[in-house]
Amino acid sequence: AMSAAAMPVTLLSSHVSLLRRLGVSSLGFLSRSSSSSSSSSSSSAAAAVVLPASTNQALGIAQYAISFMNGSKPDDAVLEQTRRFYVDASLCGTSAIALKTNAPAVLAREALRYAVNDPTKGATFLGSSTLVMPEKAALVNGAAVREWDSNGTNFGYNPALNHTAGEFGHNDFYGVAVAACQMTGRSGADALLAMACIDEIRGRLAEVFSLKSYKVDHVVHGAIASAAVYGTLMGATAEQIEMAIGMVVAHHIPFRAIRAGKQLSDSKGSSAAISTEAAMQCVHRTMDGFLGPRDIFRNPEAIFRLFEGPGQMLQKVDGPVNREKADASPFDLHLSNSGSDFSVMGMHFKLGLYEHQSAGAIQGILNLVEQNPSLRGYGEERARLGVDKIARIRIKAYEPAFGIIGDPAKRDPTTRQSADHSMCYIISRLLSKAFRLPEGTKFETPEDPWKHLMLLPYDYSKEAIYDPLTRAIMEKVEFEHGGEEYDKNYPDGIPTSLTIEARDMGTSMGSLGGPRTNLDSGFIMYPGGQARNTTVNLDNVLAHKFKSLAALCVKEGDSAAATALIDRFQAIDKLDNSGLRALHDFDIVHRNNFVDA
Repeated sequence: AMSAAAMPVTLLSSHVSLLRRLGVSSLGFLSRSSSSSSSSSSSSAAAAVVLPASTNQALGIAQYAISFMNGSKPDDAVLEQTRRFYVDASLCGTSAIALKTNAPAVLAREALRYAVNDPTKGATFLGSSTLVMPEKAALVNGAAVREWDSNGTNFGYNPALNHTAGEFGHNDFYGVAVAACQMTGRSGADALLAMACIDEIRGRLAEVFSLKSYKVDHVVHGAIASAAVYGTLMGATAEQIEMAIGMVVAHHIPFRAIRAGKQLSDSKGSSAAISTEAAMQCVHRTMDGFLGPRDIFRNPEAIFRLFEGPGQMLQKVDGPVNREKADASPFDLHLSNSGSDFSVMGMHFKLGLYEHQSAGAIQGILNLVEQNPSLRGYGEERARLGVDKIARIRIKAYEPAFGIIGDPAKRDPTTRQSADHSMCYIISRLLSKAFRLPEGTKFETPEDPWKHLMLLPYDYSKEAIYDPLTRAIMEKVEFEHGGEEYDKNYPDGIPTSLTIEARDMGTSMGSLGGPRTNLDSGFIMYPGGQARNTTVNLDNVLAHKFKSLAALCVKEGDSAAATALIDRFQAIDKLDNSGLRALHDFDIVHRNNFVDA
């Protein structure tokens, strides 16, 4: 049998035959010439495939992943965007380990109990050179990168195809690609390509099926993508990958109970990691001969048809029912092979630590702080004077934002996992930081408010969560559902408005009791970090975020070491297999002054 590492880079003829057997159609796109004088055009290799609802989409996804890793050529911009998200995720994860957060530490101890000696059967996790079982390495890395809730986000929105299901997702699954490539002799460039494939599969699934609508956790799409790409890299057949996907859907469906309740737990941050571990185990089992469910997307009792038909068995209250009798899934699935039209190009960055549904309100408060000097620069000793000038902060947003981060229980968060899902806390913490800025602080660019006030890990420490100044502002926050006008603009944007009712806003020195002023953010759609934002220099703010997180992982004040850590992740596509195996072999300086809540 041919090894996974030795598979040819051309599209295998058997794979083409299988695509035809599946009824999968190819969408040919004209190749683009860099010369405007060229009058000739030729059909490129299929830029995308369509998996119709009437076909075996689980097998189609498997075949797509195999084809993608053996000849697909995304544009450089796609791979560069994937690299940005990978670096972002890696620095989030490394800093979470440095500050000794609970879940990554617990899972790292678990992983080390599964150490292996054979480099073809083991992978590493952040800050460790010890080989462990690959699913355990991915478990640790996945939990770490998601711990701060600060890595990339997608909202499942593709109006060009009328695929606007709006499911969430995050760039939590890159550890799958690294682990598999470490073991199979592949390079860092292969790992980066595999990351793009994972993001494409899970991103396109998020466009066509809304898991949240049925209280199923969004990590399912990522687990399906992980099974497909991990199986491909490990040399599984398309049929084995198909069955692994079937096992993921039949055996491992998490519900959003992990994101509900009065106070959230480690399960929220580690959901993707646990699902990733399960997906990789499913691949190992099917490669060992276990026969899992086939054709799972058309299975009438799997989640897709169960909730949306054909032959729908369960329905939302007052929702439509699809009673059509057909052997089909609820959706067609489009997956890109080449060019620039990839899901990752529409994904969003978080410019700090916060639940992404709050990004519109964050942009609103930052705009008002920038425009109104009396909302900033009192210094630590006089910051309370600024708070006392605020009579009320009123926020309007859409569903699902209101339901997720406006839950009444989130008004009084007592854990970090709840605080970063509390609109009330997030906005209050930002404003408390603005009031504490040194007197005379100036904002000269749209990026300055983001950089001066960026929410970072210590803003969610126990001390910060119970900070009296932040709590005083929280008492003034009102959060309400904006209704149809807001709902209809999601997931295109993050429709939010924020108003501050304040007094004595002409000066930071005035006495209280003067006339009141309403400061209005206006209607925010595309905040900084959102893929369609055009007002904030993304690379400028990301560089600040990267430096801030990297600084937490090295000796205090060692900027050279922080830069070296960033560069280590930035250079992933330059690594041969020996370099990729050493990717995580670096020292993390653990800090003892972060008290988690």
